[in-house]
Amino acid sequence: MLVRSGVFILWLIHFLPFRVIVSIGNGLGSLLYRVAAERRRVGEINLKLCFPDMSDAAREKLMRDHFKMFVRSLIERSILWWASAERISRLIRVEGVEHFEAIKGQSAILLTPHFVGMDAGGQWIAQHTDTVCMYANQKNVYLTDLLLKKRARFRNQLLYSRQQGLRPIIKGMRQGMPFIYPPDQDQGVKDGVFIPFFGVPAATMTSVSRIAQMTGAKVVPCITRVLPGGGGYVLTFYPAWENYPGGDEVADARRMNEFIEQRILEMPEQYFWLHKRFKTRPEGEKRFY
Repeated sequence: MLVRSGVFILWLIHFLPFRVIVSIGNGLGSLLYRVAAERRRVGEINLKLCFPDMSDAAREKLMRDHFKMFVRSLIERSILWWASAERISRLIRVEGVEHFEAIKGQSAILLTPHFVGMDAGGQWIAQHTDTVCMYANQKNVYLTDLLLKKRARFRNQLLYSRQQGLRPIIKGMRQGMPFIYPPDQDQGVKDGVFIPFFGVPAATMTSVSRIAQMTGAKVVPCITRVLPGGGGYVLTFYPAWENYPGGDEVADARRMNEFIEQRILEMPEQYFWLHKRFKTRPEGEKRFY
């Protein structure tokens, strides 16, 4: 009942002007920073590991700013889920669209690391091409069904759970549907290796280069920046990576992490710091969380 009530409130919010929605997100983000002690602690540990030379005051400000951005992204989903395609498009400016156009109809991986604006960029992509992507089941079945419905509201979007594996993903890619893939969270090292992330060994998936090798896919990173105030978003497509995969999964994974690090330094408050990025540790190493 609580989840359904929250969804109803979110639906009501989408009728408001965008600047009002932004203000609601910022206000709730400031409140959540104060009350979400456990999740805040995860973010603080991540920032201390990744930015050890940053002052405590600077890290605290960064975490406060991140909470605002994170909650903004949740509240602004009201627009992504229920507003018209025209309203969504008006909020998103696209840079490097030629790199997106170059891979349409081909086997491709759209690399979408976990920045808070990724869902807005994903909805723009979904308006312009059919895609295939993977999702994680939520604890609440109603919420899982809702997320699937809203992510597939434009064109023909094929969504598969992680439990279904890569086979349907590969099939869709071979039909010319780009694979929207955010591979930068800790999924253990069963299908990955430990690669430095801001100098800290982090369980990093090597599946990007494996999938690219299997399908001949081009890897095109796409990052969505949330603009301050009511400025909306900027979705940036980067050139397809050359000489990728390079024949060495570890080197390929390192290249991916280094790319994500560079984008984080451009807008550190917008990366998803509340995830336990360093949960999996090398054997014998003490846990951080």
